[in-house]
Amino acid sequence: MKCNFCGGESSSVVETRKLDGGSVIRRRRQCSSCEKRFTTYEKMRKSFPTVLKSGGGTEDFSREKLSKGVSKACEKRPIGEEGVKEIVDSVEAAIADKNVTTISSEEIGEIVMEKLKAVDQVAYVRFASVYRSFEDLNSFREELEELKTD
Repeated sequence: MKCNFCGGESSSVVETRKLDGGSVIRRRRQCSSCEKRFTTYEKMRKSFPTVLKSGGGTEDFSREKLSKGVSKACEKRPIGEEGVKEIVDSVEAAIADKNVTTISSEEIGEIVMEKLKAVDQVAYVRFASVYRSFEDLNSFREELEELKTD
């Protein structure tokens, strides 16, 4: 690790702490040359599968895109930003747990609907109406009836 002060390339770790539930590691280091201390942060980087779109194309997984869709479904619902973040985190975790290199957008949508259904039924129906492209009122009714029986 390069020293911020003298540019020396040798340092030792003096202290280590886990932050943000263990996903970030804070290290206090001491330069071997000038003996000054500095802090570094390490964040684990997860690799996500490529998303196979319904039209046949592919794109990189996007947390931002996922977050926008979930936020839109949860708009004006008693979920809040922290709730949306938790849903997105749990969807990401479910995708990472699959341990695959490619995942279909349909499969991601199903995971999102499963998470939303457990948190807020209105948000679930909103997401499902866009995701499943309800053509008419009957398809909407069928989804609501299925929701009632669960």
